[in-house]
This record gives sequence, structure tokens and C-alpha cells, in this order.
Amino acid sequence: MSRKEIINEVEELMINYCKDCFLHKHHKEERGRRYAHRFCIKECTVGEKIKSIGSKLS
Repeated sequence: MSRKEIINEVEELMINYCKDCFLHKHHKEERGRRYAHRFCIKECTVGEKIKSIGSKLS
């Protein structure tokens, strides 16, 4: 899989699932931007999928 294909796959996931995400918005309002970002990376299933796909770039 080429670098461009990997980036496109991550972008597609973010557009489909992360745009207008209720959980991100809720956590951002309740606990702040840093907590919401950390939640997305470590606990959200979509974030974990993006992280695993992104590790292929290294």
C-alpha cells in the first residue's frame, strides 16, 4: 500500500466518522480540548483504527 493510499484511507475515515462527532464535541465542552483529543486517540474505536493505519507510514 502506497503512502498516498494510506493517507487517503485515514482522511476518508476522519470525514465519515470524526466530522461532527458528538463525543468529541461533548468532551470538549465538558473537560476541554486536550481531554477530547486524548479521548479520540486512546479510547475511540475510530481513533484507534486511524492510529493503526497511520503506524504503517513509519
